[in-house]
Amino acid sequence: MSSVIQAALFAAGALVGSGITTAVLHKKTAQRPVVDGTIVSPSAVTTVSPPVIGLGPNGSAQITNIASVASLSSSAVLKYGNPGPIADPIIRRAYVAAYDRRLRHPAWTAEHLTLASLGKSPLVSPPDEAGDRTKSSFMEDESIPKPFRARLADYFRSGYDRGHMVPAADAKFSQEAMNETFYLSNIAPQVGDGFNRHYWAYLEDWCRRLTGSFSDVYVFTVPLYLPHKDPDGKWRITHEVIGSPPTISVPTHFAKVVLTTKPTSPSTPNILELATGAFVLPNAPIPDETPLERFVMPVEAVERAAGLSLFSDAVKSTSKHICQSTKCEVVVRRFDDARKSQRADGRRAISAP
Repeated sequence: MSSVIQAALFAAGALVGSGITTAVLHKKTAQRPVVDGTIVSPSAVTTVSPPVIGLGPNGSAQITNIASVASLSSSAVLKYGNPGPIADPIIRRAYVAAYDRRLRHPAWTAEHLTLASLGKSPLVSPPDEAGDRTKSSFMEDESIPKPFRARLADYFRSGYDRGHMVPAADAKFSQEAMNETFYLSNIAPQVGDGFNRHYWAYLEDWCRRLTGSFSDVYVFTVPLYLPHKDPDGKWRITHEVIGSPPTISVPTHFAKVVLTTKPTSPSTPNILELATGAFVLPNAPIPDETPLERFVMPVEAVERAAGLSLFSDAVKSTSKHICQSTKCEVVVRRFDDARKSQRADGRRAISAP
């Protein structure tokens, strides 16, 4: 992966603590090295390792220092270019993400939810014109190079919903923000009935409701490809691919990883109590009555499976589990029933909030 792009994705994510919500990534460029009298192209660009959420000196959460390491581009072997892989940076009003060119869906998305961002804070006036999803439409993301871009036609009659990784309901503070959640670069194929329109939507709603108990809620959504054990005793990863030609991979599972913060006491508003948790759901119908805690997994398991570093060891060791800080219980709401009128033309329902 291009480390400069990777660092931009992570550093542009929401920062935890003291009301800071964005990080500024500084990148350095070096003079082009000369190898055997030849200027290496591209120029040697400092590779920046992705920061993770860590603990500050006063106990508050913050982004750890960004460390620089040598770039592969400085190698004479790659004098004509680094082939990748590359994750495209996506920085929107309501979220940041990394787009996986090979899988044609996000590698991960990240959000920062608060009562104010959801338009529910009594201290902040709601927007004059909130987002209305009936005014939004799915669209291809032209910022993604065309050969690697997910297309609307790829989902047509695929049998899968265009599942939001960042829900539209998390971006109601403006129409522009909501529209950006409908880019296909924020979409992955999801089973519709019983998952995207039901249990997955309940989990998204649960994440929003956390803002009622915590001052800041950070949500990572991660598509996963997990192995299963075949009758011959061997472990394999198999998944469907949709599109014409088939290019969009269908994840076997999806993870929601949350980090919440709130002051430890009114007298120490800058000292934060942290809670973390990870939930891994199969991309399959899930009965409404299934307890959410059945899907609890260690954050480290998600990190290993996805190849990501979400939180520092200090955060992991000092945070409570989210189910110890609040009730891990979804509220069953049939979002799809409210949209039956929108399916009168025979099209499949759009994703739940």
